Amino acid sequence: MFGRMARHPGRRRALALFLLAPLVGEYLLGNTAITSPFALLLFAPMYGGGALLIRESARRAGRAWPTIIVLAVAYALLEEGPIDMMLWNPSYGGFDIGAAYSGTYLPGLGTSLQMLQDVLSVHTVWSICVPIALVEAFDSTSPPRPWLGRTGTALVALVFTAGIALLCVFQIEGTGFVASPAQLAWSSTAVATLTVGAFFVGRRTAPRRGTSAPCPRTVGWAAFGMTSLYWARDLLPEGFPAWLLCATWFVLVGVSVAVCVRWARGRGWGPAHRLTLAGGALLTYVWAGFVHGLGMGTPLRFALLGSMLLGAGALWLLRSARQTVRGAQEAEAEVSLA
Repeated sequence: MFGRMARHPGRRRALALFLLAPLVGEYLLGNTAITSPFALLLFAPMYGGGALLIRESARRAGRAWPTIIVLAVAYALLEEGPIDMMLWNPSYGGFDIGAAYSGTYLPGLGTSLQMLQDVLSVHTVWSICVPIALVEAFDSTSPPRPWLGRTGTALVALVFTAGIALLCVFQIEGTGFVASPAQLAWSSTAVATLTVGAFFVGRRTAPRRGTSAPCPRTVGWAAFGMTSLYWARDLLPEGFPAWLLCATWFVLVGVSVAVCVRWARGRGWGPAHRLTLAGGALLTYVWAGFVHGLGMGTPLRFALLGSMLLGAGALWLLRSARQTVRGAQEAEAEVSLA
């Protein structure tokens, strides 16, 4: 399947997204060290397959970013809910997660509010939306079109399904933990509701505002600052009030969404803005992933080497995407003047 992808522009982009999603979601984050390169084969069907299915489903239906974002939220709950059950496993990955998140435990859901916030933040923004935005920057078609046909999309769905089933089995066999029927029920219902609801949002294009969108560089710095503010919680001293962090998360997300919506409706908003928005968040992972990797037990030398190599790759990717977007804009300007 992937050999055929490589001989077609759309398939090449699909393959790029398939590999980029786990590289960002696992390696750049620091969850998986660069000393485990073959783990990419295990993570790609879930991360890459999920991101690709979300992107293709939304674009094939003629939907824009609101649909992609809601589907990304559904993916976040699916991955850490029914698939690996981290939401409820108190000793997931060999760490005492139950104790770490005990301060905001919600008995009705069997999990922590703060953990839910982390799951939604990490997977919605970085595992799904950032990789999609970065790869789409190399596609100058407007409106964005599907990269795969129906057969290719069905094959990706098959790979995704097989991948998540395999990971689920590995988690159960490795930990012996299985969530309760009630926990699986509410999370599965939430995923299904979000998946269906995603195609009802953004059906109408919002009118442009009279004001102009800020320059792309401003958008990039804002994205880097807001996402860095989120990850700065890892640098706080122990004993910081957990419920205060939860409240701060709602404020941070609310402000970020409001600002992005306002900017996106401004005159001049386009591919360069979307690229820098994703790029700012991507670069946050360079420093946050280093800190997170150390917290995961990765030796300092490997955490530093991983951040340097992956960070250099992130910069190269952003530079290449920026050149592509600029070239497309210049070509479009020439056509309009002709």
